[in-house]
Amino acid sequence: MDKFFLIGIGGISMSAIALILKNQGHIVEGSDMQESKTTRMLRENGINVHIGHDENHIQGDETVIYTAAVAKDNPELVKARRMGLKVYERAEFLGMLMKDYKNVIAVAGTHGKTTTTSMIGYILKKALLNPTILVGAFVKQLGGNFCIGSNQYMVAEACEYVDSFLMFNPTIGVILNIDNDHLDYFKDVNSIIESFRRFAEKIPPDGFVVANLDDDNVVLSLKDLNQKVIYFSTKTATDFWADNITSCNGYYEFDILSADSKILSHIKLNIPGFHNVYNSLAAFAVCYLLGIDPEIIKEAISEFCGASRRLEKMGNLDGILLYDDYAHHPTEIQATISTLKKLTEGQVIVIFQPHTFSRLKSLLPEFVNSLAMADRVIVTDVYAAREKNVYGICSKDLYEKLKEAGVECEYISQFEKIAEFVLEIAQKGDIIATIGAGDVNRCIDLILQKSPVKS
Repeated sequence: MDKFFLIGIGGISMSAIALILKNQGHIVEGSDMQESKTTRMLRENGINVHIGHDENHIQGDETVIYTAAVAKDNPELVKARRMGLKVYERAEFLGMLMKDYKNVIAVAGTHGKTTTTSMIGYILKKALLNPTILVGAFVKQLGGNFCIGSNQYMVAEACEYVDSFLMFNPTIGVILNIDNDHLDYFKDVNSIIESFRRFAEKIPPDGFVVANLDDDNVVLSLKDLNQKVIYFSTKTATDFWADNITSCNGYYEFDILSADSKILSHIKLNIPGFHNVYNSLAAFAVCYLLGIDPEIIKEAISEFCGASRRLEKMGNLDGILLYDDYAHHPTEIQATISTLKKLTEGQVIVIFQPHTFSRLKSLLPEFVNSLAMADRVIVTDVYAAREKNVYGICSKDLYEKLKEAGVECEYISQFEKIAEFVLEIAQKGDIIATIGAGDVNRCIDLILQKSPVKS
């Protein structure tokens, strides 16, 4: 039995690691800046959580794990290093933890990681394989953002930011897509492609990579790779491909065929958007190759109702639909708005909160193009996340560019004012959607509170 202390234990991934370690019989405690549902849940599971950071929390007999969001001068981190304790960053430790599992499925890609990881996890649960699942959002059908299972299967998101997924030890890799993002860390798209190649090279000889044949950057990253690559597509006959694709009000169904054009299954999605055809193809391919009955896979995918903040329907105010989506990259925003427009004949009114100054700076024209698909846009202040604004840009710059492009838009900084404004302009049949990876979803609560009609 070992002792572990987790700095930032209330985070989505950190809380999951804490419970895995507790489940393995170790002594686990940690600290976080504020009380939350997660910290309370951890205490209910016998894990001591301190609110606030203090060097006295470190006793000298523990292994310390910290999240990347923790400052270098964090008193607990400083003391642990001063005492010469074993200290690991979250991704590094998770990579070590993966070695305890027989099958480790790591889902990578600029977009779609959370949905695809959740979908694979749900299929494995449906197949009674008792997986351990780590996902970056609350998933109702999983009962949270993680599941603690046996050491036979682990499914986890693999994020490319700061090359963190290169610390992982997967046996199966999924690459959904590769897009221009995280340019505060990566030099350009070529360095992103190279990072994904290095991720694919981590797959052992008896494992495989499941990859999107329709994404040119993915194909380039895997060129002449020694590892086994299994492709999926909606355009070309390949290892797993979608044919007879039809849609009704943004919801898709299709046949999945093998390389010899044999129909393996007919899939009917319970979540909207063409991008989810790709996510479900990846999930099907992984689970089929693991030997799961196609009927079980089909049933699980048809039941899967998505992760929180992924085109999540939040309410209905007398015919005005409220949606929330985590999209924070122009490609994701385009997919989200395109799907929303298929869900209504009314207007799509978007409340958009840019996520990080660096992303807004590097992709400003692309943000304008994607948001221009909406009927009306309300831009609010940038959610800075890990950054300080040293980029010379703000949300008003996006607002001005949208105006120049002829987009009907407003800039409103206060969420209260946004809620009041959209309730004034929205009509029956319209959709109001909050879009962004920050806290813009708080606007939904304010809209519901201020509306005379309760959902």
